[in-house]
This record gives sequence, C-alpha cells and structure tokens, in this order.
Amino acid sequence: MTRWREGGTQALRSKGPVSKEKLSVQQWERLETELRRGPLAWGYDENQCWTLGRIKTLIGRLFHIGYTIEGVGELLHRHGWSVQVPARRALERDEEAIAAWKEQVWPVVKAPRRTWAPTCVSRTRPGKG
Repeated sequence: MTRWREGGTQALRSKGPVSKEKLSVQQWERLETELRRGPLAWGYDENQCWTLGRIKTLIGRLFHIGYTIEGVGELLHRHGWSVQVPARRALERDEEAIAAWKEQVWPVVKAPRRTWAPTCVSRTRPGKG
C-alpha cells in the first residue's frame, strides 16, 4: 500500500520476470539449434515430440543448469516458442483414397438432412420432424 501512495500506479507496474534467466545468449542459441535438430538427434525415437521434460533434461545435459518444468515452459514462451500439438496420423494413411471416399462414398452414405418442421421448446412435448 505504501508503494502505491509514494509512486502511484507507476510503482505497481511489473518490473519484468521475478528470476533472472539462467541461460546466456550463446547458450540459448545453442539450445535453439538443438531443439531444431529434433528429438531423434537426442535419442527420443519413440515419439518425435519435444516435451517440457525432455527439454529440461536437454538443458541439464548441455549446460548443467537446473530448471523446473514450469521454468522451461516460461523460458520457451519468453523466447517466442509456443506449444505445438502434433496431428496424430497413421503412417499408412492414403490422402488420395481419403479424398476420393469423401467425394464419392460419403454423400451416398450420409443421412439426408431433416426437413423443416415447426418445433416446440417444451421438453415434455417434442416437436415433429
């Protein structure tokens, strides 16, 4: 309360992150290079995704610096990285066959649209249609 009285709303403005970033500019550039190489380069072959836990481990291996999972998320966000959720697709997926099915088969199989009929909002007396 005293800070506000002395400095007004200006005194209440954020002064930036609470903790100083542990990685130097050169370390961040190296980390970014390694992240772009992908998880496979670091032995994660079962799932081609970077997770916060994997990045935390990578930072520890490269620089011997400890971050929490939340800290890794904040670090990445601070540097413009965002969460990406990969689309799960089967390796055997045939895009041409799917497109052909959507054009030819689906319109035949799909149920016809209901025609318009007056309805009632009552739950005990549903409308026709």
